[in-house]
Amino acid sequence: MINRKDIIEIIEGYDTDNIKIGSVASHSALDIFDGAIEEGFRTFAVCQQGRDKTYTKYFRSQRDAEGKAVRGIVDESVCLKKFNEVISPENQQKLVDNNVLFIPNRSFTSYCGIDDIENEFRVPLVGSRNMLRSEERGIDRDYYWLLEKAGLPFPERIKDPQDIDELVMVKLPHAVKKLERGFFTAGTYEQYLEKSQALLKQGVITQEALEHARIERYIIGPVFNLDMFYSPLESEMSNIELLGVDWRFETSLDGHVRLPAPQQMTLAPHQLTPEYTVCGHNSATLRESLLEEAFALAEKYIEAAKKHYDPGVIGPFCLQTCVDKDLNFYIYDVAPRVGGGTNVHMSVGHPYGNTTWRKPMSTGRRLALEVRRAIETGQLDKIIT
Repeated sequence: MINRKDIIEIIEGYDTDNIKIGSVASHSALDIFDGAIEEGFRTFAVCQQGRDKTYTKYFRSQRDAEGKAVRGIVDESVCLKKFNEVISPENQQKLVDNNVLFIPNRSFTSYCGIDDIENEFRVPLVGSRNMLRSEERGIDRDYYWLLEKAGLPFPERIKDPQDIDELVMVKLPHAVKKLERGFFTAGTYEQYLEKSQALLKQGVITQEALEHARIERYIIGPVFNLDMFYSPLESEMSNIELLGVDWRFETSLDGHVRLPAPQQMTLAPHQLTPEYTVCGHNSATLRESLLEEAFALAEKYIEAAKKHYDPGVIGPFCLQTCVDKDLNFYIYDVAPRVGGGTNVHMSVGHPYGNTTWRKPMSTGRRLALEVRRAIETGQLDKIIT
């Protein structure tokens, strides 16, 4: 792991009057860049050839004579053959020379690799570098381990598929789509065998991934992604903020649930098992009696992270939850960085973030605001790793 002191030494060479906010141009980058523009920063996108036009053309910024952005959100960009080329010393130096503070998102960790991020990427990250690894399900000290240490609720694990006696979710990666899931449900061991064999035949999952899959009891209820923020700078108000809530559109699951049951039963074999590929998000709110419990989840997670992943949570994180019939939360996934659904709130803000800050406050803008506050109070060292 790169020593935090080394990163602080690098940031000491930055021109803090000309800080730029950078990120891998994917996942939640539009929210990150939009929020940076709102707080008066210039933006720097690390793009990949063939998927760059969203950032280099369609959302490219235009500024007036005074430097105010009047259109778009991407000021500068670099276009690489592959995202992971950002790890090269010359590309890192380009970011440092441009005074870039880098915001990690899921595409950054997936395409660039956790080992390289921890040991080779010597660019200041806003957030906890060492917590990014906890998102890798199945490793030592993953987010399930941390949830257990925190005493937080998560779906019960079934270690042997032959013990399946009610509906379960089988969690494993998609064989082809790098960022997506090869998840499937089963109510019995026989269903598990039938569905897994069908998905193996279709090339959706691999045998190796199936052998290491996590099987969990299925929580029947709505899904709420809690977009949270923790500020190590705050001294007067709460350090923990609930900025907003989102939920996902998933293909082909959402197509299945639009079909009447008789039609579902007549689908072709390759159509029967839905996939859980996220293709969009929508905004939601919680009933007010659940809000205090949502904050309690965040408090326990933050305390456990401080104890086991020093310095703990910095900035945005997302607790992905289900709520059962008795209004109990279960955390089924954790993102120790910007969540995947925050683009739904860019520009207009999150409902709860807006209420807290009395102005439009998306996750991207809250991140940029934290950078702004850190610069103005001389505390950048508290928010970077």
